[in-house]
Amino acid sequence: MQEHEENRVIDSLTGSFLLSTPQMPDPRFAEQVIYICAHGHEGAMGVAINKPNPELTFEEVLLSHNLPVSGKSNIPVYEGGPVERSAGFVLYRSDYSTEQQLEVSPSVYLSRENKVLRDIANQCGPEKFLFIVGYAGWGPGQLERELVSQGWLTIPAQDSIIFDVPDALKWQRAASLYGINISTYQDFVGNA
Repeated sequence: MQEHEENRVIDSLTGSFLLSTPQMPDPRFAEQVIYICAHGHEGAMGVAINKPNPELTFEEVLLSHNLPVSGKSNIPVYEGGPVERSAGFVLYRSDYSTEQQLEVSPSVYLSRENKVLRDIANQCGPEKFLFIVGYAGWGPGQLERELVSQGWLTIPAQDSIIFDVPDALKWQRAASLYGINISTYQDFVGNA
C-alpha cells in the first residue's frame, strides 16, 4: 500500500497549484492560479481560484436556489474554467464535511452537493470556502504536454493562498512563496 501511495505522489499533481506563465498561449488562462483537484491517467481537473466573475454574485446563486441570503452579498463567485460553465462547485476547508465530496488534500475538499450551499446559507457550512462556476479540464497526457511547452508552472499549493490572499495578489504571491518572479518567468520548465 505504501508503494502505491508513493507512486501517486510522484505521478499526480492533485493538490498542487498550476500557475500560468507569461508564455501561456491561451488568453483565457492569463495570470491564472488553478488548484488541481484531480490528476491521473484519465486526465486532470482543476479550478481557477483567482478570477471572480463580475457578472454573477453569490447572493444571486443563493436566491436562484431559494436559500436565505443574509450576510452573503459580498462573496465573489469564481470563474473556475471554460468547461461546464453552468456547474457550481464549493472548494472549502476540511473543518466542514459532507457525504459527497472530493478530498483534494487533507485540509481542502471540493463538492458539487447542494447541501453545502444550504449549509452555507443557514450559517452551518464551511467557514472558509470559494464558490466556483466551471472548471479547467485536460484529457490524458494533455496537461503534461502543456507543462513541457512552458504554458504552466506547478508548485505546491498553500491553503492560505486559496482562502486568505486577495484575488488580485494570488498569482504573484503563490509564485513568490517559492522565490519565483512570475511576471518575468521564462527560463525554467515544469516544477518548482
